[in-house]
Amino acid sequence: MRRVAITGLGVICALGRNTAEFWESLCAAQSGIGPLESVDTADLRFRNGAEVRGYSHQPYFEDRRADFLDRFAQFAVIAAREAVQDAGIAWTPQLRETTAIVTGACVGGQSTEDTGFLDVYKLGHNRVHPLTIPKTMANAGASHISMEFGVTGPSFTISTACSSAGHAIGQAYWMVRSGIADMALTGGSEAPFSFGILKAWEAMRVVSPDTCRPFSRDRRGMILGEGAAMLVLEPLEAAAARGARIHAEIVGFGMSADAAHITQPSAEGAAKAICGALRDAALRPEQVGYVNAHGTGTAANDPTETRALRLMFGPHAERLAISSTKSMHGHALGAAGAIEAAATVLALREGVLPPTANYSMPDPECDLDVIPNQARHAEVEYAISNSFAFGGLNAVLAFRKT
Repeated sequence: MRRVAITGLGVICALGRNTAEFWESLCAAQSGIGPLESVDTADLRFRNGAEVRGYSHQPYFEDRRADFLDRFAQFAVIAAREAVQDAGIAWTPQLRETTAIVTGACVGGQSTEDTGFLDVYKLGHNRVHPLTIPKTMANAGASHISMEFGVTGPSFTISTACSSAGHAIGQAYWMVRSGIADMALTGGSEAPFSFGILKAWEAMRVVSPDTCRPFSRDRRGMILGEGAAMLVLEPLEAAAARGARIHAEIVGFGMSADAAHITQPSAEGAAKAICGALRDAALRPEQVGYVNAHGTGTAANDPTETRALRLMFGPHAERLAISSTKSMHGHALGAAGAIEAAATVLALREGVLPPTANYSMPDPECDLDVIPNQARHAEVEYAISNSFAFGGLNAVLAFRKT
């Protein structure tokens, strides 16, 4: 089994158009949540989201190519470009054949699909855009990344709701660790801001009318976000041999199914995924110092996640530093696990733990150290990042500071 290094990071989300902007915003507890600009919210019960504000494809793609890419796939390619550049990859024919691309996406090309439904059902048009299918398919991000870099190795997309990117990164990690792939480009992307899907989330009654306050007693729900994050994974020995900068090491992956309820989370199921990640990494619970929580800010998730952490870590839970960065970049669904993995890696690398923003009052059911409102300087060797999805599908990643 090979040790696996993270040598490239790329991020685009409400907190910034690149990794440096993203990290600066996280450290400053700067929220990317605000009034939605890309969708008319007059007929919605909520008005806010975490958008990539003022986004246009033109700095990134020629018009002709952009016609083939839904917004979520554009984000995937933009993040992958940054990650590849950051890693300093020198592509060879052999490397292109032995590199894997594993991405996560929950809803895929939702904007394109919504436009097609509008054309057919409301406007009465007899046809839709001829590229509707290739733009809406959830694997479009992976496909366009493969074409961007000429990668011909295994490429696929995982769709497990809010755990999609977590599962994708975990599978990519196992592929590199086992020798199936010599390198992997992995992460997730999402762009859910279209009227139809916002009405669907409105019907769930889990979206906050103002902002996201994870673990705070006065929390009122989640805030949807968008964007992408991509990581370059390669064998630690190979990365060191070529003199690559190593951001952190990925050391474990665990997953589980609640097998209980389609929308209500299970502390036991979440704890099993955490246990799996620690077992995979050969870590003792007391070695973990930071948890990037799933932390959606909903009534059900936050106390359930707190119970899961107590179940898994026992007395050590009191010594864990925990934060939900969704309080700043929103819940980016299929991309959430990748954005949060990037935040966790940067926290280890920089020795700074991002805060849980918007926190206002303690909740007796969420009584752990949630790093309220201000980033914290702390040298941590091991951290985990949690992703818990509707459908009861859980993914947990474990990382080590290098």
